[in-house]
Amino acid sequence: METTQTTQKMQTNRTITVGTTDSVSWTQSTLLGLQHLLAMDVYVVPFIVAMMVGFSSGQSAILIQSTFIAAGVATIIQSGFLMKMPVAQGASFIPIGAIAGITLANGGGMEGWGAAMGASFVGAVLVTILGFTGLFHKFIDSFVPSIVGGTIIFCVGLSLMPAAVNDNVYKSAVGTISQNIFLAVLTGTIMIISSILGSRLSKGGRLFRVASVIIALITGSIVASFMGILDLSSVAQAKWFSMPQLLFKDFTFTFNFSAIVTMLIIYVVLLAETTGTWLAVSNVTKTPLNRGYINRGVIGEGLGCIVASLLGTTPVTGYSSNAGIIAITGIASRRVFIAAGGLFIVFGLSGKLSALISTIPSAVIGGVFALVCGVIAMSGFQIIKQTQIGQKEMYVISIPILLIIALLYLPKDYLMSLPTMIHYLFSSPIAIASIAAIALNKLLPAD
Repeated sequence: METTQTTQKMQTNRTITVGTTDSVSWTQSTLLGLQHLLAMDVYVVPFIVAMMVGFSSGQSAILIQSTFIAAGVATIIQSGFLMKMPVAQGASFIPIGAIAGITLANGGGMEGWGAAMGASFVGAVLVTILGFTGLFHKFIDSFVPSIVGGTIIFCVGLSLMPAAVNDNVYKSAVGTISQNIFLAVLTGTIMIISSILGSRLSKGGRLFRVASVIIALITGSIVASFMGILDLSSVAQAKWFSMPQLLFKDFTFTFNFSAIVTMLIIYVVLLAETTGTWLAVSNVTKTPLNRGYINRGVIGEGLGCIVASLLGTTPVTGYSSNAGIIAITGIASRRVFIAAGGLFIVFGLSGKLSALISTIPSAVIGGVFALVCGVIAMSGFQIIKQTQIGQKEMYVISIPILLIIALLYLPKDYLMSLPTMIHYLFSSPIAIASIAAIALNKLLPAD
């Protein structure tokens, strides 16, 4: 037992150089926080939603700004005051269909948007109350042992890989597919080289490791500029300072019963998604996910979504990609994430800065994101391999992985033809895989 603990400690020391409670200078925190922000693609969700509901370009820009500010406030709430783990919050992809559907079903425009935000607000309040009851941690304790937790983490990494490669690289709106593949491979290679230099060099090595993500993104963007596929025209046109949309000033809540019920279901799926993120962060940082962390995390999730609805944007949730960045850089300090939250707010108040973030070619982000997904998946695999694998465990692991792949490649026209509630659930492969892993572990006989 002592040997195992020593080995685990040595592995932890090689992985994490700065722990969650360790202090990092604000200068370093800002640099590290910036690369967490750059790797998150937070602007993608509001861009998609704005396109689906028919917002004007001006409304789309304001929605993106509101999303940045909501992500920043929620990250500070979660990492600084409530959960107190290095967790970055950003716009979740899960509610996209529901938010757009509610908006259009209630007349579209800002009137329909008010119905979507009202439903989102009610759901967020109930999530916050759930956190105060302390019931969610009992569910985790009973239904998510290490075999299930490891499988969920592995599925989180696996489910993000197609988006990293297919959406960001193969289907990129700019450049040819050959150019995008080249940029993705180049960016990923630079990040790996930076990490290697970080571990090999005695002087200056730490800088290469902790800044490996931002070095890769900046280099990839410079190369993209020489290739003629970095468009900065939107940055030149954007204003330096502009206000986000606010409740009562730009829109008003309206409350529709069916919309509220829909969003409540979405929030259940959202909690399943964010639990996978917490498990991934817990494993990477070697911080046990105890009762206090879980209860405060649910409260923080609810409060973050309340802030998002007051700012007129979609619900926020913990991003799994940041767990991979922690593993790559070795820096798990909460101060870095508080700095990232502050940067989100600064970028959200500046149309020019938020436009600058959105100009980074998706292929460049995809090269980094794909590697981060692999790191997350291997983090889950490390947990799985600590369990003795019998016939039951094979099914608990393999069936959720099969479901992830099946749902990721489910034809979109068939998905749209399903009943609304099933459509929302099937739109979240992580949630379905998590539910399957939990159910199989409970229902299959141990022998």
